[in-house]
Amino acid sequence: MGSAVTSGPATSGGPALMAYDDALAKYEPVLGLETHVELGTRSKMFCSCATTFGAEPNTQVCPVCLALPGSLPVVNGTAVESAIRLGLALNCSIASWCRFARKNYFYPDMPKNYQISQYDEPLCFDGHLDVVVDTPEGPREFRVEIERVHMEEDTGKTAHLGGATGRIHGAEYSIVDYNRAGIPLLEIVTKPIEHTGELAPLVARAYVTELRDLVRALGISDVRMEEGSLRCDVNVSLMPRGATEWGTRSETKNVNSLRSVERAVRYEIQRHAAVLDSGGRVVQETRHFQENTGGTVAGRSKEEAQDYRYFPDPDLVPVAPSAEWVEELRAGLPELPAAQRRRIKAEWNLSDEELRDLVNADAIGLVAATVDAGAPPAEARKWWLNELSRRATESEVELAALSITPAQVARVVELVAEGSLTNKLARQVIDGVLAGEGGPDEVVEARGLKVVNDDSALGAAVDQAIADNPDVAEKVRGGKIAAAGALVGAVMKATRGQADAGRARALILERLGVQG
Repeated sequence: MGSAVTSGPATSGGPALMAYDDALAKYEPVLGLETHVELGTRSKMFCSCATTFGAEPNTQVCPVCLALPGSLPVVNGTAVESAIRLGLALNCSIASWCRFARKNYFYPDMPKNYQISQYDEPLCFDGHLDVVVDTPEGPREFRVEIERVHMEEDTGKTAHLGGATGRIHGAEYSIVDYNRAGIPLLEIVTKPIEHTGELAPLVARAYVTELRDLVRALGISDVRMEEGSLRCDVNVSLMPRGATEWGTRSETKNVNSLRSVERAVRYEIQRHAAVLDSGGRVVQETRHFQENTGGTVAGRSKEEAQDYRYFPDPDLVPVAPSAEWVEELRAGLPELPAAQRRRIKAEWNLSDEELRDLVNADAIGLVAATVDAGAPPAEARKWWLNELSRRATESEVELAALSITPAQVARVVELVAEGSLTNKLARQVIDGVLAGEGGPDEVVEARGLKVVNDDSALGAAVDQAIADNPDVAEKVRGGKIAAAGALVGAVMKATRGQADAGRARALILERLGVQG
């Protein structure tokens, strides 16, 4: 009896897909991930042009990055240092001598028609990164072996206009922005990732997540996937269960979100399995991920390395970092994410589930910075994981992109702790900070949000609440102390939530001659 096959994504003519569980029962996936990180240097890899994201098109260019005749590249030393620091954080060996090479191919957004990269002599090699995947049976750790980290330059950006899809087919014309051409780029290439089984999509996502967090901790890139400073090429192949030879791989290019990495792996497993099960042959090719469908479409047949005609770049001297410099950089590495998680879990006495919530919300660094600014860990976690996570979701931005700093959150926590704000008022303060009205103290002052807790200011509101609710007041006098809550609520409403509820309750009972 054949394996179940489901239809592809909701596009006309989409390929058939094998049911995921059936695919994993018959085939073992092998993954390979090639991740590109744009470095956050002030200038480009081989010239002094600026690297500001979003600048007017073709305003950050010069003869070097436009490849004009007679121009010569010069290596960006900060980019080399960043590459070594990442290699060390990934447990790589660092080459004592390596060269740049020319990778020859034609693209309209590559002015030289070759890319300066590294070929057989990468700066960093033979490393690993451990990642953890949550399963119903508990966390499972996978070691992802790193083949190489090499330096290269980014391409420009081409936009295809006038068509319905934004792709070259059907477009009326194309325009090229060379601002990005020449920006320093690190490519991190894994060795084949085997024995992940049904967890393959989750392992891929966990690896890219951990790599992103590692790069961010090093401070060498903002790793904003939505802006293209972190992009992942996802390689997938299948081999029949019990076989020893890997299958033909496909390479889904420039996947730009963590969720999409996971979806691309799952989709390609199902697509490959359906092709193989029908007696077909998987074509080695690049593919493009479709965010709207969750599927991939064919790009071009994939060249082998020799098709790029690599040769050493004659205009660049070799890179030869000294052992002393490498060790100096190793000694200066910050606390890395895995070590930070272990420390925080112990220091804050977190359960596995509480730590997982922080990780899943991408909030560890934000909460840690809030604690460093003086907030108790529990309060810092509460505000970031609840109120601020909700705001980020509503605004469709990452948590770290909210216009509020950990120090400002810590100040809100402090104002609540000292009784100057209630939780309700604190949320209004956060509204003001996010709206650009200033820091917490400025918002409190401008909006008049401080808690009212002196008797003279509360007395009138308490007397009015008793006068407006005589039946409730009589119940309290009769011994039903719990009924005072309704009177407290009336006081809070009258003071726009600014009354000190505890003091308001005490005054109500005092006015009614009842012991609390």
